[in-house]
Amino acid sequence: MKRFDYVRPNTLTEAISAAAEPGAAYLAGGTNLLDLMKGGIAHPTRLVDVSRLPGLDRIERQADGSWRIGALVRNADLAQDPDFVKAFPAIVEALLSGASGQLRNAATVGGNLLQRTRCSYFYDPASACNKRTVGSGCDAREGDNRLHAILGWSDSCIATHPSDFCVPLTGFDAIVEIAGKNGSREVTVEALHPLPGTTPERDSVLAPGELITAVRLPATASTFAGHARYLKVRDRTSYAFALVSAAAGLVIENGTVKEARLALGGIAAKPWRARSAEAMLAGARPERAAFEPAARAALTEAKPSGDNAFKIELAERVIVRALMLAAAGTPDRVPALPASPFSSHAGAALHA
Repeated sequence: MKRFDYVRPNTLTEAISAAAEPGAAYLAGGTNLLDLMKGGIAHPTRLVDVSRLPGLDRIERQADGSWRIGALVRNADLAQDPDFVKAFPAIVEALLSGASGQLRNAATVGGNLLQRTRCSYFYDPASACNKRTVGSGCDAREGDNRLHAILGWSDSCIATHPSDFCVPLTGFDAIVEIAGKNGSREVTVEALHPLPGTTPERDSVLAPGELITAVRLPATASTFAGHARYLKVRDRTSYAFALVSAAAGLVIENGTVKEARLALGGIAAKPWRARSAEAMLAGARPERAAFEPAARAALTEAKPSGDNAFKIELAERVIVRALMLAAAGTPDRVPALPASPFSSHAGAALHA
């Protein structure tokens, strides 16, 4: 591992100042960054430890009904907060499907949003990877690419974004609060991660030295609580990254869908909002006959990036299954295998 400086600032202002140096990186839970450093993938010259900054570890319901989640809130704490669980069951199901309990105890909300791809070629210093070394090429294009993107990819990069948490956040219009040397700004989670295009090295729209301070969910997001699910298909149920995942939310009134939300994971370099499918579902009856054409519409622009054509049909099936589960209603208990299509028995009474 490359030698680096370590600083632990006491205030947000001090942290931003310390991270202004080229090569600096923020450290919170470290569940992704430290692995990258040990593997020779990331080489920061300075670590700015923000894990103890005051005020960033709160889960707060605002007066207008929105929710503000500090960037240093641990994934485990958010998934166990009883009021948050009732308001956002699909987000909780995504969190619980994303990692082991030990990792959730360490990982933070801000770090989850910014975790880097798990593409095996990105993690192998001996392989060509434009995301790791600009202009070196993409060995995944002619390699083992069954797990790679089917939407939004380019010849420069076909990697996918690994976060489960980001998928329902995208579907429910979450906002990211960002602080930097030029002040504060906001972007949607949907806009946080750019598609690779010709600049695959850019994982997010954050400028050097900028820091995520909070995630905000609008009051409207909780209106889907009665019909909201997260479904994830993976090679193994035990905390693998998604082949395809879907977050689905419905508002059902008088036997029809008043409003729908749908976002997909595991298929692109960012969580993918399926707005065309949402529009088709508005006013439809919440049944398979409406869900299947909406699923096809969501994948209209999909194309294989290698040996992964199967993911297109798989994604359509996952969408239909997620919408069917959402239409049936959010269960009172978190499934014993959160987000798994194989889970049929209730687990912990978090939704009660």
